[in-house]
Amino acid sequence: MKQIISMQQVGLKKEGKWILDQIDWQFNAGEQWVILGLNGSGKTALLNTVMGYHYPTTGQVEVLGNTFGRVNLPQLRTRIGLVSSSVDRFSQTLNKETVERVVVSGKYASFGLYKDVSAADWERADQVLEQLRLSYLRGQRYATLSQGEQRRVLIARAWMSAPEVLILDEPCTGLDIRAREEVLALTEKIMEAGCHVIYVTHHMEELLDQMTHVLLLKQGKVLAAGEKHDVLTNELLQAAYEVPVQVHWNHAQPSLTINRN
Repeated sequence: MKQIISMQQVGLKKEGKWILDQIDWQFNAGEQWVILGLNGSGKTALLNTVMGYHYPTTGQVEVLGNTFGRVNLPQLRTRIGLVSSSVDRFSQTLNKETVERVVVSGKYASFGLYKDVSAADWERADQVLEQLRLSYLRGQRYATLSQGEQRRVLIARAWMSAPEVLILDEPCTGLDIRAREEVLALTEKIMEAGCHVIYVTHHMEELLDQMTHVLLLKQGKVLAAGEKHDVLTNELLQAAYEVPVQVHWNHAQPSLTINRN
């Protein structure tokens, strides 16, 4: 079976502290993964390691068949889309751009356009907007969009380069219910198109039916990894979150309640 991501005994040490500790994770073709864990559990460090922004202190990482240490990382990143709150630092630049220019910039992994854009790339941007049902935003400035629309445009931007893996790092944070559902519908369409997704969230109700596997982190270690019905148990989630929780299933859709008594 083709592996999308393989981590073997991966450790990441920063300022004398192990941020990731003996991570073993196999992400195979056809799977869709969710990463769960408290703040500080290592989720961001893990994503940065997948992207090659952090190089592991110990262990071996393979992404899309490429072993770290023997791969051109900037070239590898062109095959991975990323939507994260980290892009907020580019908001000044984004706010000056139209939706089409924001989307097409995803082809060049830049914020703002600094090269001549080919007719084929403009056509691809139009196709992305059409495919993701965002055509009604054409011509609008990014700054005038609602927060939910901005988030969906950033997903379209990440989709522009037709990535093999799309990382969505808490894409629904701060959104109201309708905007959240629109982002989740977009995520669903992208998975249906054959893209492998890594979805990071704190909220169980965001797990879509198509999301098959869960990686549960605690203090930089893998607490559990596997099919979501096997990982999303009362016992494992109580251990991860350190509060008494109960998981409820509606077919493939989990939800969580806290036992406060």
